[in-house]
Amino acid sequence: PLLPLDPPSPPHPPPAMHKASAGSQSLADFTSAVDKTAEKVIEEQLTQMNERADTPAAKMTDLEMAGFRKLYSRYIEQKSSKQSLDWSLIQSPDKSMLKPHAELPEPEGAELKGLLGKLAVVKLNGGLGTSMGCTGPKSVIDVRGDTTFLDLIVQQIERLNTLNEGADVPLLLMNSFNTDADTAKIIQKYSDANVTITTFQQSRYPRILKDSLEPMPNTHSGFDKEDWYPPGHGDFFEALFNSGLVDTLIAQGKEYIFLSNVDNLGATVDTKILKMMADSKSEYCMELTDKTRADIKGGTIMSYDGKVSLLEVAQVPPEYLDEFKSVSKFKVFNTNNIWMDLRAIKRVMQSGGINLDIIVNPKTANGQKVVQLETAVGAGINFFNNACGVNVPRSRFLPVKATSDLLLIQSNLYAIKSGTLAVNPARQFASIPIIKLGPEFKKVSPYKARFASIPDIIELDHLTVSGDVHFGAGVSLRGTVIIVANPGSVIMIPNGAVLENKVITGNLHIMDH
Repeated sequence: PLLPLDPPSPPHPPPAMHKASAGSQSLADFTSAVDKTAEKVIEEQLTQMNERADTPAAKMTDLEMAGFRKLYSRYIEQKSSKQSLDWSLIQSPDKSMLKPHAELPEPEGAELKGLLGKLAVVKLNGGLGTSMGCTGPKSVIDVRGDTTFLDLIVQQIERLNTLNEGADVPLLLMNSFNTDADTAKIIQKYSDANVTITTFQQSRYPRILKDSLEPMPNTHSGFDKEDWYPPGHGDFFEALFNSGLVDTLIAQGKEYIFLSNVDNLGATVDTKILKMMADSKSEYCMELTDKTRADIKGGTIMSYDGKVSLLEVAQVPPEYLDEFKSVSKFKVFNTNNIWMDLRAIKRVMQSGGINLDIIVNPKTANGQKVVQLETAVGAGINFFNNACGVNVPRSRFLPVKATSDLLLIQSNLYAIKSGTLAVNPARQFASIPIIKLGPEFKKVSPYKARFASIPDIIELDHLTVSGDVHFGAGVSLRGTVIIVANPGSVIMIPNGAVLENKVITGNLHIMDH
């Protein structure tokens, strides 16, 4: 039987904002009038677009129309009011807001099985592999041998379900219109796995021309995928709720969602965080990890006027950017591994939904300057009770955004067991090597062609490769290695070469670094 819902309590409102000083009132009134006109124009354009659509693919659903109108209306309102944070109200989060992962207790026995029986895993599966030169969903890129991201995820959850009889942790994939059809075919190969896989699709919104504010589909006849975009992972709340899966999962006895990016191979189910969610009655928990120099622009959590909230670099006034990027005040950044209470999601959505901060993403599509209005799931932290962060080890953040990340994952730096990556115990340093590969390695196919085998990097600190460089089989890289082939030159690293603290230039001159 389901437990009765907790009595609704008001969620934390987003941080109070303070209006920037206006110029003249007449200018403000004029701007507001122009914005209201733009809002009306876009509504008329969307209606015309749907009436003229000659295929189902070119038509928005009623839910998509309502969602986009609401998003656009909030964008116009935000644009007019010019709000900013009061930096004096921002403090580093205290220990109740940012809990150390090492201090969380591990559940055992019956408690562990009971908690896993209340869990569902969601992976954000809307991205394509195009930036790495691959076709189809990014989740089907081979990351170790013939094993894909999705293969590893299914292996992880299958092991959980096999070791904990009765757990039945389901896997939900949030697809975009770009990945939905392909994913439906791909998941058929897991029909015999001990995992229930369900897909649902996030919204599909029209790109807006930057100058005329006209929806791109209105500028021509026929359907073109370039006219449309998925509005960011903040759409998760509406997509899950509108799909009916919130009620379905609750009816199955599920109480918690663990959400993460499909390409983060470190985002496995952590039962310590699951237990913390249950014990503290937290409705929302964000995993954050320590900043390095590469992460200085990552979003973080803050104490804003005494309440936990998300702070993104776009919100930071220019005069405070250096303070934001330093590790003295903001030591951690958001991994986008998020834990949420299903019943709280239902309560918040039924009481008017979640108005997440809008990200204005300028793009170029079909040679035209366009605007995409997006939201991020991390901004949802403001809307839930007892929300908090957990400072997790770096091992829980292993995203594969480029071939340099792929090289790390494919190397002997990591071992894989039942879909889970673990650092090779032979690695004597706590840090992970920094790898920078030039544009010649950007796409997966030429990247593979340039390595006869993946080098041994157990003792590597830093690798930079630029130009027409090829690696033989059995190469070992140690310390700091920099390889630069000048234009017109080719560098062939021979089979079995051991490079330790070396700089190799286009004429193959090798010197100590």
